[in-house]
Amino acid sequence: MTHRTISSIVIAAVAAGVIAPHRVSAAAAPAAMTEPNKKQTPQAPPPPEDYRINAGDKLRVEVYKDPQLSQSVQVRPDGKITLPLIGDIEATNRTPIELRDAIRDSFKEYITNPTITVIVVEAMASTAYVMGEVNHPGAITLQSPVTVIQALALAGGLKDFADAKNIRILRKGRLGVQVISFNYKEASQSMRPPVYLQPGDTIVVPD
Repeated sequence: MTHRTISSIVIAAVAAGVIAPHRVSAAAAPAAMTEPNKKQTPQAPPPPEDYRINAGDKLRVEVYKDPQLSQSVQVRPDGKITLPLIGDIEATNRTPIELRDAIRDSFKEYITNPTITVIVVEAMASTAYVMGEVNHPGAITLQSPVTVIQALALAGGLKDFADAKNIRILRKGRLGVQVISFNYKEASQSMRPPVYLQPGDTIVVPD
């Protein structure tokens, strides 16, 4: 069917009152009849910044121009991976960039100016904990990025006498335990960017 024929059909339909004139024009008819409506895909929540590698994570370590040294590995329960030439190297609690730098430094003994890439191919579901003045304290599985507010909701919400302004997040790092202050009221009013949990975090809600 030609464009002129389609235009004639549309004009005839408008004249008969089947199609309102303001809804379809003869010039736009072919596109309107052939293109489906496009739906907006909702954006996924942003991942937490500086993801730290956990035991069980599957990694891809690429050594530029050296397929024999490039490896697909899984982080062992002891937190380490094993690579050719350099042997065992600590992976847990490091970001992919930190692990990349550590691998690169280890390879320098064997390769001149090595170029390394570390990719987290599959992250294991990790656990965080909520304790104190919540209705259902305990462990929370981090299947996807979870904010502190979401974790508190999963724990049944705050109790009546919870000190919502002085919540603490205990986060283990390579240099010890970091204490992060969290004000529930400010966070729930979107006064600050969301705080995402990291594997092993413990939320403490005082009374």
